[in-house]
Amino acid sequence: MPWKLASLGTLFAVTLLAGCSSSTSQSATDPVTTTDTGHSRCEAKAAEFAIGKAASPALLEQARARAGAQNARFLAPNDMVTLEYRSDRLNLNTDASRVVTRINCG
Repeated sequence: MPWKLASLGTLFAVTLLAGCSSSTSQSATDPVTTTDTGHSRCEAKAAEFAIGKAASPALLEQARARAGAQNARFLAPNDMVTLEYRSDRLNLNTDASRVVTRINCG
């Protein structure tokens, strides 16, 4: 009986850990800069065209693609944000009326 429980427990642990893994695929034609760790970096200068424009999902995606970032988000003046730095994330800061005022990576 103990062997059955140990085997079942091991199988459950392996299945649980396998569910936590993920794989990503990128197109070979994507203009993304990668570092020696394999993570992509965003280039905020490439997305500065968005400054002064109203926030929209289409603008967010276009800025993300031009900057070569993996993720992008709008940040309003009173939004709570975490302090971790992610070189593959583009931040579009907006004012209270949802107009982009500043762009940075992190």
